[in-house]
Amino acid sequence: MASGNNLAVEMKGITKRFPGVIANDRVDFELEKGEIHALLGENGAGKTTLMNCLYGFLNADEGEIFINNKKVEVTDPNVAINHGIGMVHQHFMLVPPFTVTENIVLGKEPTENNMIDYKTANQNVRDISKQYGLNVEPTAKVQDISVGMQQRVEILKALYRGADILILDEPTAVLTPQEVEELVKIMESLTDEGKSIIFITHKLKEVQSIADRVTVIRSGKLIDTVKTDTVTTNELANMMVGREVILEVEKEEANPGEVVLEVEDLYAKNDRDLMALNGTSFSVKRGEILGIAGVDGNGQTELTEVLTGLRKKEKGTIKFKGREITKPQTKRLFEEGISHIPEDRQKRGLIMEFKLYENLILGRHDRKPYASGLNLNNKKIKEEARRLIKEYDIRTPSETVQAKSLSGGNQQKLIIAREFDRKPDLLIAAQPTRGIDVGAIEYIHNSLIGQRDNNKAILLISLELDEILSLSDRVAVIYEGKIVDILDIEDATEEKLGLMMAGAESEEVKGGGQVG
Repeated sequence: MASGNNLAVEMKGITKRFPGVIANDRVDFELEKGEIHALLGENGAGKTTLMNCLYGFLNADEGEIFINNKKVEVTDPNVAINHGIGMVHQHFMLVPPFTVTENIVLGKEPTENNMIDYKTANQNVRDISKQYGLNVEPTAKVQDISVGMQQRVEILKALYRGADILILDEPTAVLTPQEVEELVKIMESLTDEGKSIIFITHKLKEVQSIADRVTVIRSGKLIDTVKTDTVTTNELANMMVGREVILEVEKEEANPGEVVLEVEDLYAKNDRDLMALNGTSFSVKRGEILGIAGVDGNGQTELTEVLTGLRKKEKGTIKFKGREITKPQTKRLFEEGISHIPEDRQKRGLIMEFKLYENLILGRHDRKPYASGLNLNNKKIKEEARRLIKEYDIRTPSETVQAKSLSGGNQQKLIIAREFDRKPDLLIAAQPTRGIDVGAIEYIHNSLIGQRDNNKAILLISLELDEILSLSDRVAVIYEGKIVDILDIEDATEEKLGLMMAGAESEEVKGGGQVG
């Protein structure tokens, strides 16, 4: 335990109840001054609820909060801000058409003659960004900057309001590996300046590399608080899940068969009418996983959308099972044997207000045995839903609850159950473990390997390099919409892939060249 004088935050016996659920059950938490403290747990464990109580978004039903050794009543976020607490949410709370400066100073704008003084505001943003090493362009519109830059804007918003205690909720969930490295440097520089950081996550590797201490919560209860240099990732995983978790993917050597998907010289535009795919070519065979590795924004999303009929191609050839697809249509592709795990499960994968049994038959809802003419066979649909829920270990009280009531990991399992049950020849898995916890990741990885071993062709598109290296049999590196090279997994090291992802030519990587 830290001495009382060194505590920035102390939470004692925090309990928060929702109808039918105890989200936090007498949880204790301490944050030392100048430390990075990870709050670790599965989705739905109660991490964000606990921090929402600290930030005033929620009011605890029981318990006490002390800030710098003084007991406080944090009734709303304004009170938290006045006590020097800032929170950066997983889903950024920015106004896209506004500039960086306008977002940072919103509600606390400098004025002159009853008018907003934008010159002073821009200078203030430059000063504070320089002070903390958070380089941003004050006049740029938020809608035009990268996700990593948007996160910097959120952090600067909190610092501009005088935050000494920062809560970062899943800050790496939407970042590229390079942006994660930048964030770590930013966090370390902030603690060097005397700030204290609470880092909500479920990523074990990041806990080990970033945090000084870690508190593990499971099912709303405090499991333990330990120094990160005294535990292994396996021990943390076991604490999170309550059982032994196998972190390493176990798989036999692939036995690939005939080509199922062949893409040649594919071009497609993004939403800004700029070319996102620039002559992309590759193939995927039965019984193998081809991983697509690349920094976010290099055409991965557009590639997925073209292959699933959600975006038109400008030119190029797509062949599925030897037959050219001229105008891909989503429903027809699914009927012919393509399944899709989308990168955004809530936007593309599920209808959140629909019940589980309704989501599980999407795409097959108009055919037997689920429908006869215009009439749905709800008895059969619910029967099939219960089978899939059991088979795919979807944690839910009933097949009749809405999809939005599930945790992220269980929402992902819901999609996987539906897509795998279609018995596809090709599975396109885009960011299949984004934003889910270690227990669900273990399950999904094993499921993908199982599909490969069942002679399915799998195209894996992931920003997680560890995931690409663990699951893939071959790795294709995409850069600026083009495949730089395709490597057998035994030749694909993290260093090689990193260089090519940054734009190095494959010959330069093989020759030991460096990217400037």
